[in-house]
Amino acid sequence: MISKKRSRRTKLFAVIGLGRFGSSLARTLYSMGYEVLAVDLNEDRVQEMAKFVTHSVQADGTDENAMRSMGIRNVDVAIVSIGILQPSILTTVIMKELSVKYIVAKAVSEVHGKVLEKLGADRVVYPERDMGNRLAHNLMSGNLIDYIELAPNYAIVEVIAKEAFTGKTLKEIDLRAKYGINVIAVKRGNKIDVVPGADFIIKSKDILVAMGADDKLEQIEEKVF
Repeated sequence: MISKKRSRRTKLFAVIGLGRFGSSLARTLYSMGYEVLAVDLNEDRVQEMAKFVTHSVQADGTDENAMRSMGIRNVDVAIVSIGILQPSILTTVIMKELSVKYIVAKAVSEVHGKVLEKLGADRVVYPERDMGNRLAHNLMSGNLIDYIELAPNYAIVEVIAKEAFTGKTLKEIDLRAKYGINVIAVKRGNKIDVVPGADFIIKSKDILVAMGADDKLEQIEEKVF
């Protein structure tokens, strides 16, 4: 089904498992202009996704012959988004056996994630845990827009700058010296200034994108912004 002769400009993603996470991911990737192969054992899910992706196929991710016959080895990235432990593990193993270039696997627990890593998944994601972290941080600070975990106890946040910062430079507020926080970008309307200099002047309603340890980020969320 998937030919090796494709445009080199367009990445091909395979999303195996069309639950909430898999369906949302497949739709988003397709809307961004990528080719997307959506796979699920449930016929209704496959039919629902047909108009939102490049190809939508009813198949069992744990069936190596089925995966091989649809040319899964030719995808650039395979996302195993199955929430049930055994099928998730078996599908990941098959992706590895078929030499898929890059494998992303969804985990529902830390143990599940460790198993997937041992089996050769290039990246393990925890959608439920990550969403919980984002919600908790959003509830904790009214000015916090987003929270992205980079590693245990380390993250990036997007937060609305306090009015007291208006007219001041990054050097004057000096978050790096005071809190060990690095401001890696500033969003202003539809524009973004990446790695702004020390003389960058903050304006009202600017959004600061800051990176650092969780305990430090919590301090700036509570005390500074």
